[in-house]
Amino acid sequence: MSIFRNRTTTAALVAVAAGALTLTACGGGGSSAEDNSKSKEDAKSQSKPVQIGDAKASTGPAAEVPGAKAGGTAIVYQEADFSHLDPGQIYVSDGKLLSRLIYRGLTQYSEDDKGNLTVVGDLATDAGKVSDGGKTWTYTLKPGLKDENGKPINSADIRHSVERLYASYITDGPTYLQQWLSGAGTTYRDAYAGPDKGKHLPDSVLETPDDKTVVFHFKDAQPDLPQMLTMPGYSVVPEESDTKEKYDTDPVATGPYKIADFKPGKSMKLVKNTQWDPKSDSVRHQYVDGFDIEMNHDDEDQTKTLLADQGDAKNAMMFTGQVATTQLQAVVGDKNVLGKRTIEGYAPYVWQLNFNLDRVKDKKLRDAITLALPAASVFKADGGAYGGETANSLMSPTTPGYDEKYDPFNRAKKPNGDIEAAKKLIEEGGFKGKKLVYAYGNTPVRQQQAVLIADALEKIGLDIQKKEIDSATWYEQVGKVKNGYDLYMTGWGQDWPSASTVFPPLYDGTTIQDGASNYSHINDEHVNSEIARIVKITDTAQATKAWDALNKYITEKVNPAAPIYYTKVFQIFGSNIGGIRYSSDSSYVDVTRVFLKK
Repeated sequence: MSIFRNRTTTAALVAVAAGALTLTACGGGGSSAEDNSKSKEDAKSQSKPVQIGDAKASTGPAAEVPGAKAGGTAIVYQEADFSHLDPGQIYVSDGKLLSRLIYRGLTQYSEDDKGNLTVVGDLATDAGKVSDGGKTWTYTLKPGLKDENGKPINSADIRHSVERLYASYITDGPTYLQQWLSGAGTTYRDAYAGPDKGKHLPDSVLETPDDKTVVFHFKDAQPDLPQMLTMPGYSVVPEESDTKEKYDTDPVATGPYKIADFKPGKSMKLVKNTQWDPKSDSVRHQYVDGFDIEMNHDDEDQTKTLLADQGDAKNAMMFTGQVATTQLQAVVGDKNVLGKRTIEGYAPYVWQLNFNLDRVKDKKLRDAITLALPAASVFKADGGAYGGETANSLMSPTTPGYDEKYDPFNRAKKPNGDIEAAKKLIEEGGFKGKKLVYAYGNTPVRQQQAVLIADALEKIGLDIQKKEIDSATWYEQVGKVKNGYDLYMTGWGQDWPSASTVFPPLYDGTTIQDGASNYSHINDEHVNSEIARIVKITDTAQATKAWDALNKYITEKVNPAAPIYYTKVFQIFGSNIGGIRYSSDSSYVDVTRVFLKK
């Protein structure tokens, strides 16, 4: 899931203004910050397999949060607007957090205080019943489900929610389900044009034998379906309420909250959805009366306001904001704040510099740029020890199969780049003076990083033309096949603990189209065939080993993207916000538990 397509969601979805969901920087960082930040061991613990819950675990209401009280309005500070409200378009982090409050799907994650995840039934009575060797999955809807208008939710609404994902106006969301049902890459769109012409997917693919039953029929075994269906992109869109393209600005809620007022780019007000029944929901709460989401608060503003903890700020929180660079030591050094009004965690995201392979065609040039990148300085501009660490691989430490010793670009010994080695490749390839367009988001963090990267690449003899882009449409712009840029950073994290949610969306050449996540436009025959082979491996250990081998091939033989840094999360909250904890699902605060202490 991208960190910000907002792109997550995130997964996200992800994610989700290129800088809005990123971690903010550490201004130098003292020993206290270095000693207490999350480590790769914490990340490893987040790669544990997801458990599958039964009907009992799927039955509401959700277990009470200790000390929780009802009432009041929580204030949310956000840097940028949500780029999409249509769940089918959400694939970034801030959108994912909002989705947990206003949408529901067939399944969802239940999480304990140690970050252990269990897939449970959300709209469905359980995580799904599997048959036919993993090719057939059956879901039964819970009784009494309604949308915010009081309309009953039935199997026809689930069918419609799946079928509308094939429509031409759905461009930014996940495509796992569509591809599993109707063909890999972009061929699923050839198999079915969407519901607008009055036709359904055949019963041999998607079946609704009665109002409560939904049956998925896949060509291959899909053991990860319960995890996949937790994504915001597969939330229900009631058929009678679907306004197609217009749904993206005025959606219908099925979760505990609904949108009462929305001023794009400025604010959003959530209030209680009175049609939501806590007895049907085992993972969400409805403690506060609502959320007032205020946009245009960058991380600096958010951190200063929350740290001061005056007036309304006592009731305020971050969604995807981060403790800002200039305020890190103030937060870390305050014993009344650190650990009491903060949360932290090792996020699954890898920030990488994508090479547009349609324009940057010489691998030697790509290798030179990768060697020259000042990775340590770049991540320090995004949170220091609490914000991230240098990346040695396109795989995150949270992803099963990650190899800490694999370091093809010598990041361990030269975390701020190897200028001399890069210069040698530039000279060998005759690239001196070559012009390259580097695109970046218009947030403070991305602006700082752009200067660092451009300076390093100019030191090796390249002519870097910087191009600033509105962060609110970042992933929409770089997601165009003909985007006009040579270099651009994106952040990606696994949608669930498996490399199958990293390599297919990012590096499968058969998925290239506007809005797809193959940002580098890699289309390598071996990579494509390996992805097609590995996704069919049902033995987890065998598949993990195969993904690791493919990661090394992609890096060494193609190099479509240069890994720069892994991300960590460090957030601060007002003193009256209760129930805060880091979520290993969203990689930010768990918004389903929030309450006001008084």
